Order: sequence, then C-alpha cells, then structure tokens
Amino acid sequence: MSRERLLKWLRRGALVTAVVVLVPVVAVAIALRLEYAGDPGAAGRTRGHDAVWLGHAWVDGRHNAADLEALRVQVQGTGIRDLYVHTGPLEQDGSLDPKLYPGSAWLISEVHRVLPGVRVQAWLGNVIAHHDGDDGLHLADEATRARIQASGRQVLAAGFDGVHLDLEPNYSGDKDFLDVLDRLRATTSAHGAALSVATHQIDPLPGLHHAGLFFGNPKWWSQKYFAEVARRVDQVAVMAYDSAMPLESLFGGYLAQQTALALEVTPAGTDLIMGLPGYHTSTSGHHPSAETVTAAVRGARLGLARHGKDREAFGMALYVDFAATPGDWAAYRSGWGGR
Repeated sequence: MSRERLLKWLRRGALVTAVVVLVPVVAVAIALRLEYAGDPGAAGRTRGHDAVWLGHAWVDGRHNAADLEALRVQVQGTGIRDLYVHTGPLEQDGSLDPKLYPGSAWLISEVHRVLPGVRVQAWLGNVIAHHDGDDGLHLADEATRARIQASGRQVLAAGFDGVHLDLEPNYSGDKDFLDVLDRLRATTSAHGAALSVATHQIDPLPGLHHAGLFFGNPKWWSQKYFAEVARRVDQVAVMAYDSAMPLESLFGGYLAQQTALALEVTPAGTDLIMGLPGYHTSTSGHHPSAETVTAAVRGARLGLARHGKDREAFGMALYVDFAATPGDWAAYRSGWGGR
C-alpha cells in the first residue's frame, strides 16, 4: 500500500473512531439537557424534610454561641429538620474516640432550645478498605462491624438524635455494608432515634456500576442495591454531586435523572434527600461553575414534579456549612427550602 493510501485509510479510521465516540456522548448530553427542561413548579416547596451537613468545629469546642446564632438565622424559616454534625471519624477498627466531640452536649441542648424540632445527628464515617493491607475500615471483619454498631450506641448515649453514616467508597452489592446498616437500625430503633446514610449515585446507564470494579473507583450503585440500602434506614441522602458535568444545564439534568431513579425504588416511609453542592473546590469531577445549588435544586424539583410530586418524605441537603456561600443558602431558600 502506498504512503498516500495508508494516510487516507488512517484519516478515515480516525473519523470513524471520532463518530463512534462522540455520537453517544452527544446523545447523552442532549438527553440530560432535555431532563433539565420544563416547569418544576408542580413539585411545590419544601416538605420539612431537609438537612445540612455541618463540620467538626461544632463539637470540638471551636464554635460558640455567636456561631450558633448565625446558624439559627440560616436554618430558621426553612425546611431543615436535620443537622448532620461531623462527630467522627471512626477509627479503622470501627470504634469512636469520645475525645473527638467534647462540645456535643452543649450543641445538642442549644439546638433543641433555639431550633425546636430540629434533630442533631452524629455524622460518622471513614474510608472503606477493599483489599488486605489497605488503610480504612475492613467491613468484612465481623468485629469491625460490631464496633461500628457500638459507636452508634455511644453517640446516642451522648444525646444525639440519630446516626448519619458516611462510609465510602462502597461497591454496589456489598453485603457487609448492609449488615452494618441492619445492626445500626436495631440500635437506633431501640433508642427511638433516626438512622441516615449518605449514598452513592445510581447508575445513569444500566450496569454502569460495573465500571467501578474495572477502574477500582466505585462511583455508582445499581438501582436494586440502592433500594436494598433505602429499605434499611430512615433517610437516604444521595451525594448527587462530583458528576464531572461541564455545564450547569447538564448537571441539572443529571440531578433530575438521579432524583427520578431514586424515587422509583425508595420506600414511601424512607426520606429521600438529594444532596446540594455547597462547596467550590475545582477538581476533575467537580466544576463549580456547573455544579451549582441553583441547578441542583431545579433539577431535583423537575425529577420530583414528574415522578413523585405528592411524596411527603422528600428533601434536600446542603453540603457543607463551612464552604457554602450566602448565595448557596439563598439559592436553597428561594428555589425550595424557604417556607
């Protein structure tokens, strides 16, 4: 074959490859953009099941009465019912050092005083280890799972109104994680407390969670596994950010899709809470110009309007208090959470 003919075939091959790659990408982009179109008004406003993630400064002594007053102003008049207060991290064996939260009694009593009806949940988490020798929680170890349950019992004894569990990254189908939830549910039920869990996103395309096995980075859960988790808890809080979406409209469409997928399988008695990205660090997976609270709220409302407008057990949660701007709070209030 002559050099000219070889170059011709190479150019054609490159064009075919580009088409094969770009056509699905363009199709997905169009689909997400269509998800973001429409009127979210049918979703109505907050149902009073919203939440906010709070940093560790609330329980280690750094925050004071002035900080609490500022939080009261932010929360009062909204649909926020739960504060997920970072109380860990858990040790790698599943235990919890009580020295991590010396200010918890003050916080709980003061929140109950100035924000009646608002619950203070202990946010407990750590990295899950998936291989022998890795740092993190080895959930395959029964003793570790038992200590996580004991840690839940420990924070409830300290006066918290519930346990908010955030263990990640977590592969879809992990039975040991389900056992942790079963154990904690037994504990919280015995105390009349809430059990909440931060979850991965649901496959935006069928079977996409299998990619996590290949790349070693679990990003999505199957819808079936999400349902297994949701049946075991009082609240599922979907970490619906870090989507890598480059445009606000695509991110909003992605939120609409995630909301719809979660609504399909979350039991009526379980709060479904969609996470809002109130942080602004730029990474390959998070573009602050695209992943805005405004887009997330609108997308979640569109999903709710189409697939569950009468559902009461639905809310949104702002992540996270120490990074959220006044604009983030305003977008939550005006778009959904203001009463």
